[in-house]
Amino acid sequence: MPAAPLTVLIVDDHFVVRSGLAASLELDETITVVGEAERGEDAVAAYRRHAPRVVLMDLQLPGMGGIAATAALRAHDPAARVLIFSTFARDDEIQAALDAGALGYLQKSASRDELLAALHAVAQDRRHLPAELARRLAALRLGPAITPREREILNLIAAGRANKEIAAMLGISEDTVKRHVSHLLEKLDVNDRAQATAEAIRRGIIRDGQ
Repeated sequence: MPAAPLTVLIVDDHFVVRSGLAASLELDETITVVGEAERGEDAVAAYRRHAPRVVLMDLQLPGMGGIAATAALRAHDPAARVLIFSTFARDDEIQAALDAGALGYLQKSASRDELLAALHAVAQDRRHLPAELARRLAALRLGPAITPREREILNLIAAGRANKEIAAMLGISEDTVKRHVSHLLEKLDVNDRAQATAEAIRRGIIRDGQ
């Protein structure tokens, strides 16, 4: 007797993405898309209605984002299995989603075979992360955390702002900015502002071009 198909709920705010995903996944006889939700706020109701084995969750959603929606699903059902499927996410956002209870992450640029493999892994309660991302997240957990204020300053450094400009923009003293910059260089294990920007982008702490 053939195994029951793996049931999937898709949570994504773009109709075309949801429709394309559903059509692509259902070409595989082991997958059945049982429902869709457009907003994070609708995820729990859709989960309750369709009882999927895996929830395929976008991070960038209007209103309640994917991290909060994942936490809400896990609060409703601690056994809920969530795979984050997003165009772009910083490493710390992905870690936050994992901390909220997601079992894996995959970029939307991944191949269909990669997505199928990730869905089956998560359905079996196994974590699925691309190897390079898993390595970066391990380094992120081991290293000292970057504070929200430090991230603000990193973004301004990346935009080419001098300490005096940063101080004026944030309403703090230039000496305070210098202390933050010194802490950032130490936390990122780099020697100067240019290296700090490059390392922060590589780690996903800030986005290239911000």
